[in-house]
Amino acid sequence: MNTPIWDFVRSYATADPLRLHMPGHKGKGMLGAESLDITEIGGADSLFEAHGIIAESEQNASALFGARTFYSTEGSSLALRAMLHLACLFAKEQGRAPCIAAGRNAHKVFLSAAALLDFDHLWLTCEESDSYLTCTVTPESLDADLSAHPEVTAVYLTSPDYLGNRLPLGKLAAVCHKHGCLCLVDNAHGAYLKFLSPSVHPMDLGVDMCCDSAHKTLPVLTGGAYLHISPSAPAALSAWAKDALALFASTSPSYLILQSLDLANKTVSEGYGESIRRFALDAEEAAKDVRWFGYDLRDNEPLKWTIYTKSYGYYGTELAEQLEKRGIVCEFADPDTLVLMLTPSLGTEALERIKDALKTMPERAPILQSPPKVIAHEQGMTVRQAMLSPSELLPISQCVGRILASPSVGCPPAVPLVVCGQRITEADLDAFRYYGIETCTVVK
Repeated sequence: MNTPIWDFVRSYATADPLRLHMPGHKGKGMLGAESLDITEIGGADSLFEAHGIIAESEQNASALFGARTFYSTEGSSLALRAMLHLACLFAKEQGRAPCIAAGRNAHKVFLSAAALLDFDHLWLTCEESDSYLTCTVTPESLDADLSAHPEVTAVYLTSPDYLGNRLPLGKLAAVCHKHGCLCLVDNAHGAYLKFLSPSVHPMDLGVDMCCDSAHKTLPVLTGGAYLHISPSAPAALSAWAKDALALFASTSPSYLILQSLDLANKTVSEGYGESIRRFALDAEEAAKDVRWFGYDLRDNEPLKWTIYTKSYGYYGTELAEQLEKRGIVCEFADPDTLVLMLTPSLGTEALERIKDALKTMPERAPILQSPPKVIAHEQGMTVRQAMLSPSELLPISQCVGRILASPSVGCPPAVPLVVCGQRITEADLDAFRYYGIETCTVVK
């Protein structure tokens, strides 16, 4: 597989021309990458009007994923907003008002998109979970929700979620199509799922559109992401995709990130994909040892280890601190869980290092404290009204009865505890305190 973006930029850098164009560093600087950091000069193509090297590279990615694939240099956040905009456009073309049903563990970008695009939404029925980061939607519950709400035009699911739980996307997509709805998936954490054997990527499971954060699980620079549209999805979605991305995107995409996405096509197709398959098997064997040590490591996605730490006698944040003292930095920790993200780039020696560190932690009496329940409740304003209203930042103790203006949550995990527009309750304060949130932005 060729690398047209990388080849062009490297040739340009080697020629060492007088750069009378952006960026201001002119190809020189302390980082060492400046010579490869260019803008839309002649021959470099343009991301949202692609007809040259970027179009060719996106065609390579499309062949790799078996979909119509578009690049984002602004992460899955851009791809998600574009995907939701496309779903709204498709509904309007059918003469319907856009209404998107979503799992309650949706990334906060879902809410900002709802505010910007002004679509109606409702929350899907989920099985009870021990974390607000997980929303298990079943085919039966989805069928019931869509039967009760014929106004829904698209369904938005998060799979895998931040803790690595995956939904039965094939069956859920079939239910969506039965009810005439598009099936959209936030697959930000699952780009590598395409290269397992067999593939469990959304594009191979009947989903209409999904996003992947390539940088999360593939050898791509931070910000590199994909918007995928299935070949079986309505053709208009692909035709509108570039304009949908351009609506929310910077007009100065990073050519460093574009080169990274371009090189990933070749890297994955020429060995890294097979490395993912082999490493997933190695990780599965190593996980058995971690469970044997006594840890509650659940069998979710293969290259994300989520340890539910309280049964071993630790808060997740506490165990993360202990690992960091041993030079191991985790992806995420909260009072209940510890998340480790694995890729073949680590090598199998990293699995041994993690096991050795976990083995040295003395098991303690279980912590019996349960996390607070996070539930949807009174909506005092629409998401759009709340997010676009004048607001003020207050200590949480002063927020009971006030309407939340913007999500009070860090990133990671970027899943709101309370939805914009909801009126904050005493129970919400318990959740805020539990997860370390001290202030809220509320409507004035």
